[in-house]
Amino acid sequence: MAKKPEIYVSVDIEADGPIPGPHSMLSIGAVAYDEAGEEIAHYSANLDTLEDATAHPRMEAWWQHFPEAWAACRENTRPPQAVMSEFADWLDQLPGNPIFTAWPATWDFMWIYWYLLRFTDRRAFGEHGIDMRSYAMGMRKRPFRECGKPYLPNRWFSEQEHNHIALDDAREQGELFVNMLRENLHGKSSGNDDDER
Repeated sequence: MAKKPEIYVSVDIEADGPIPGPHSMLSIGAVAYDEAGEEIAHYSANLDTLEDATAHPRMEAWWQHFPEAWAACRENTRPPQAVMSEFADWLDQLPGNPIFTAWPATWDFMWIYWYLLRFTDRRAFGEHGIDMRSYAMGMRKRPFRECGKPYLPNRWFSEQEHNHIALDDAREQGELFVNMLRENLHGKSSGNDDDER
């Protein structure tokens, strides 16, 4: 039996606090790429805030700096259960095994995993995920501290602006991952750091 292909799903979420439960996820953006790095699908939705949850004061202050992104993530909000069921169905319909990818994966995965289990009792990603900074660490053979975005070569980066709108940011980081993936899998040297940011 042939193995299913891997589908890399770049996910970005926006939230109003540091952890799910006491605080709420506000929006999801996800862009799916096939093993060749081609975009094959995307998903986005805005969520109603959780009952009895509140925004964290520091996050409220942070959002003041991004009024356009805040307005975008509060348009056409829907109940979390409806969004997460739809998102899980979308993942199930992808033509392969979805692999969660994000920068940092520790942040976005925490929210998605909690919301999926809380509202659907489904683990659409299992525990399969790639942290892009860790992937860069492996490619560059450098310490984690030397693999932040300022250290990475310009050729890896998307032209998409990071604007805190979930779908845009998911595509931006997805294109970063695809560029890294293609270079890594095609055996090109990643040792030339002359074009670091």
